[in-house]
Order: sequence, then structure tokens, then C-alpha cells
Amino acid sequence: MIGDPSGRSKTRKELTREEVLINAETYKKQMFKILDPDKTEVKFNSEWLSKLNFKDVIELASKYTITRMLEREDFKNRFKAQQSIAIHEFMYPLMQGYDSIAIKADIELGGTDQRFNILMGRTLQKEYGENKQVSIFMPLLEGTDGTLKMSKSLGNYIGINENCNNMYSKVMSIPDELIIKYYDLVTDTHPDEVQEIVRQLESGKINPRDIKMKLSKEIVELYHGKVASDEAQEYFKKVFQKKDIPQNIKQIEVIKNSARNKQSTILKIITDMEFAKSNREASRLIQQGAVKINGEKISIDNVFDLSDGDVIQCGKRNFVKIIELPKQVE
Repeated sequence: MIGDPSGRSKTRKELTREEVLINAETYKKQMFKILDPDKTEVKFNSEWLSKLNFKDVIELASKYTITRMLEREDFKNRFKAQQSIAIHEFMYPLMQGYDSIAIKADIELGGTDQRFNILMGRTLQKEYGENKQVSIFMPLLEGTDGTLKMSKSLGNYIGINENCNNMYSKVMSIPDELIIKYYDLVTDTHPDEVQEIVRQLESGKINPRDIKMKLSKEIVELYHGKVASDEAQEYFKKVFQKKDIPQNIKQIEVIKNSARNKQSTILKIITDMEFAKSNREASRLIQQGAVKINGEKISIDNVFDLSDGDVIQCGKRNFVKIIELPKQVE
């Protein structure tokens, strides 16, 4: 509910319990694509944290110092910049550390950005007389932009729950430099095979695009199965390599009315289909040449006469077909 301050430059907005429970369901849907739900126990740390009284909280807080807390990179940077740090933010690492005590954790697995929080578990376990957990850290994965950590808020992510076509095409969009890192971190390809791929790429004997297609197919197969991965590859070849418009695309109904067949209609369609979050973002995509009607790029200054059957393309992966309804009687 208070949120992890890791990597944050300001205090996070608190969430309600209801919001947390909704988010938890989405996390479970993603996790159970990987973990066997019959062999997995899901716990909410409210089971033990809500039972702590104020004396318990004071005792917990006494196990660590402000000096050590300010050694944490994000806290240190905010302190130097004279940016506010709320007291409850210091509690987050202590709460996560206490989780390890409550469930008597043997191992905690997390990204390298969780180093401080996970090591807090070891520190508190020692203070409370428990065996210290083993800490296992995974490297952070750059997103499709090839630069920043994969993040939904940055729009550079590949979602575990995405449909197979989107997942395949997004993997194809990563820079060639990330091919091996993706093989290492998000596939179960044997390291010996990965090293062979490295040798092939370094020797120039194989086109990186071909390796990336193999990578995309393997990742889709992990989450959707072999049949879906085969179909996703064919879809990609048809739409993106041969520049064909897919046969089964989303449709949107537009009333036949000249007053609506203008720029505002395009923006509304783009936002209604969730190709962009706002009209401003939709306008930016048009200015960047990312929006096409029937394969032709459009300009932000044009007035458009949309007709039944027209196909709007936004970016590489998003298509929608216009279904024109009769003009409404005024």
C-alpha cells in the first residue's frame, strides 16, 4: 500500500487495499504462466504486519540506523538534492525484511534493483536469531528501446499476458545488441547453444534478423505454446515482412457524418482503440509518421474523408478497420 521507494526520486502515491488486491490478481495471472499454481502458496504480508503493535514496530525500527538507510542510492540522492523523504519510506525495506522473518525464508530472488531490500532480510533475520536467507539477484532487462529498464510506464515492455502476435513483433523490435541478453534471461535455451549463436553472430555467418525470429518464436512458445508461436511467426512474415494488412483485425464503427470525418475522428479512434493514451499522444504519433490510412502516411494538418472498409494503422502492430454506419437523423 505504501509502495517500494526503490529507484524513485519522490514519494510514491499510497494505494488502497482494494487497489492492491486488484493489482495482486494481475500479478498472479502472470506468475501462473510460469509457476504451477498447485505447488505455489500465495501470502499477503498483511497476515503478519497488521498484527504488529506499536511496540513491535519500534523494536523493528531499532534494528537499523538512519545512517545505513541513507547509504541506499535513491535515498542518498534525494537527501543530497534536499528532496523530501517521508518517514514511512524508511519503513518499506524494514517491512520487506520482516517478511523474510515471518515466512522463515531460505532464499529470496529479485532483480539487482532490490539489492538493498533483499539484504535487509538477511540483516533482520540475524537480529531476530534466524538463519540468514540466500540472496539471488537477476540482472535487469532493458526494454524494446534497448536503453531503459523494461517498464510498463515507459512503454518499452513486453507483457507476459500479451497476445502471441504482439509478443512476437515486440521481441523482433529489440536492438540486435540485446539478442544474447534476451536469450540468457528470458528463454530456457541451453548456454552451449547460446554460445554457438554468439559465434555465428560474431562471424557474420548469419543475419541477426534470422536469429531474432528464432528468439521471438521461442519466447512466444514459452507462454502460448508451439502452435501459437508458429502462427505468430507467419503473421509477422505476412504483415511486417510482406507489408500485407492482416485479415483478422479489430473493427470500429463510425457514423457516416461529414462533420465527424475530420482530424478529431482519427484522434478519437486512436485513443478509443488504446493505440495512444491521449489525443496529445495520438497527435504526436501522426506527426512522427506512425499513422497510416490504407498504407499511406497522414499529416496532422489533413482533413480526412473516412470511408467504409478503410484501414488505419498506428505503429507497426496496431490495425483497425472502419465500419461506416448510416448517417444519424438529426
